[in-house]
Amino acid sequence: MPAEIVLIGGAAILANYGFRESTYDIDAIINASEYMKDAINIVGDELGLPNGWMNSDFVKTSSYSPKLILYSKFYKRFGNIIDVRTVTGEYLIAMKLMSARQYKNDISDVIGILIEEKRRGNDITHEIIRNAVVNLYGEWMCIPEKSRKFSEELFVGGKLEYLYKKYRENEIEARILLTEFKQEYKDVVNIDNVNEILENLKKRKKE
Repeated sequence: MPAEIVLIGGAAILANYGFRESTYDIDAIINASEYMKDAINIVGDELGLPNGWMNSDFVKTSSYSPKLILYSKFYKRFGNIIDVRTVTGEYLIAMKLMSARQYKNDISDVIGILIEEKRRGNDITHEIIRNAVVNLYGEWMCIPEKSRKFSEELFVGGKLEYLYKKYRENEIEARILLTEFKQEYKDVVNIDNVNEILENLKKRKKE
């Protein structure tokens, strides 16, 4: 039966760019019959992948927008049945700025996309990013304040490679701190308190 899958986040970056080596799972918008879920589970079982290796839980997060499909691009067609599309460029950046998770690859992904697009001769300006945010979410001010400030700083000084390394190291450190905390304090961390916990862990480590 015909189906359409729109790759989001890390999977979209892996499909379109070369700076990421892996992703923990594949977030996707899946437009298909219920049989597609069965097919996904069968593939996962055959390849020894964890449950939820491909999932649509992304639609419950703040960075989801129903307009994402409108701004996705055709990627590949499999068996003349399954069309795979991806989100690319400024729209991936808009999504990453909306989520801006310290313990994921969100910030380094933004910089990595800018670097690769520039190498391809496709400079993504701050105005282009603002327009993408407005197209997806309605207004520029809806993304977090720290993301707005960060996006402006990116275009001052031209040190993208340095910033990529810096923020990637920060993300790895945050992930390690959070993993250690979760091992000691189970079922404490949630989406509402994770940033506050991380800030306290970083402060404690520095002291």
